[in-house]
Amino acid sequence: MDETHRGSSCNLVNRDILGVMELSCIIREVLGDRRLQDVWVKGEVTNHHNHRSGHRYFTLTEQRTGKTYAVDCVLWRSDAEHLDFPLDNGMGVIAFGSVDHFPPQGRTQFYVRELRKAGEGEKHLIVERWRRELAEEGLFSHERKRPLPEYPCIVGVVTSPTGAVVQDIRNVIGRRFPVELLISPTRVQGEGAHLEIARAIARIDGKVDVLIVARGGGSFEDLFPFNHPEVVRAIAGCGVPVVSAIGHEVDVTLSDLAADVRAPTPSAAAELVVKDRRVLKSGLLELRRQMATSLDHRLYRGREELEGLKVHLHPNRGRRRIGEKRQELDQLSERLERAIRNRVEQSRSLTRELHANLRSLDPHAPLARGYALIRKGGRTVRSINEIMESDIVELNLHDGEARAMIEEVKYEEKL
Repeated sequence: MDETHRGSSCNLVNRDILGVMELSCIIREVLGDRRLQDVWVKGEVTNHHNHRSGHRYFTLTEQRTGKTYAVDCVLWRSDAEHLDFPLDNGMGVIAFGSVDHFPPQGRTQFYVRELRKAGEGEKHLIVERWRRELAEEGLFSHERKRPLPEYPCIVGVVTSPTGAVVQDIRNVIGRRFPVELLISPTRVQGEGAHLEIARAIARIDGKVDVLIVARGGGSFEDLFPFNHPEVVRAIAGCGVPVVSAIGHEVDVTLSDLAADVRAPTPSAAAELVVKDRRVLKSGLLELRRQMATSLDHRLYRGREELEGLKVHLHPNRGRRRIGEKRQELDQLSERLERAIRNRVEQSRSLTRELHANLRSLDPHAPLARGYALIRKGGRTVRSINEIMESDIVELNLHDGEARAMIEEVKYEEKL
C-alpha cells in the first residue's frame, strides 16, 4: 500500500463517520437557502408521468451552450387539480415552487405548486408586478374613488368605433334618459393598443361629465392592453369619474381597479351613468300623492278637534272657542291650500324642466331652425370621418328630404 492510501485510511479512522440519514439532513438543511425557495423556473416538460394517485412527475429541461440541463419535478395532486391546461411533453412552462430533498430515495427535486404556459404565464407575472407597483402609487386606493354625477349632460365613451359596444351603450342611454354621447375611438387590442387607449382617454378628458372605458369580452391576451400602466395611469388621472366595462364580469383588469366604478358589461355601465326617466316620473307622482295624503290627514285632525270642543266646553265659552278655532281652521286651510298649490306647482315646474330637456335632445327639433340631418346608407352621419368625396348622402329637412353628392371633405382636429 502506498503512503497516500495509508494516509487516507488513517484519516478515516480518526474522523467522525456520518450516517446516510445524517448526510440527507445536512443536504436538506443546505437546500433551505432562500434562493431555492418560492422561485419561478422556466423550462421544457419532459418525462411527464401522471401517476394513478393524481400526482404529476416530470423533468424540466433547458438547452444551453450545447448542453442539456435538467431538474426533476413533482406536482402534488392537490395542486395539479388547479391546472387549467393539459400538461404534455415538449411544452414550455414556468413553474413556481421550492427545491427540497427526499431522504428515503436520496432525491433532490423541485416541488412545484403552480404551473403556467410559458408565454401566457410570463404575462401574468408582468401584470402581477405592475399591480404591485401601481398599488404602491395609490392608484387603486378606495379613498380616491369619485361618485358619478347625478344628471350628466354629456357621456364620453372610449372604445372601438366598429364593435357592438358603442351601439349597446347608445341603445341603453337612448331608452333610459337621452343625453349627448361623445365617442373617442381607439383600438382595444393588439400591439400598441395600450398607447392608443391612453391617448383616447386624454383626448376626451374635460369634454364630458363622465367617461365609460369599454370593450367586449375576450381572452387574457385580448384584454392585456387594459392591464398596461399607461392605460391605468390615464384612467386614474382623468379629470372626470370613469366607469370601466372591460370584458365579462369574471374578467378583472388593472384598469377596473383604477376606475371609479366598475361595471360587469358595457350595457350595465350605461345604466349606471344615466337614470331611468320613467323611474323619475314615477317618483314625482308618488311625492304628489304623499303630499295630498298628508294634507288630508291634517284637515281631518283639525275637524276632530273642533268637534271635541263643541261637546266639552261651556256653551258661551264654547261658542267663543269654536269661533276662534274656526278662524284658526280657516287660516290653516288657507296655508295648507297654498302649500299644496306651491308643491304642485313645483312638481309641474320640474316636469316641464324634464320635458324641455327631452325636447332639446330630440335630434329632429333643430331641423325646424334650418339645420339638416345627414344620413349615409340609412345611418346618421355624426363625424366627418364617416363620409368621403363622391359619397351619396340623404339630407333630412323639417319639411322633406333631398339627396346630395359630397364634392369635398375637410378634416379638422379629431377628438
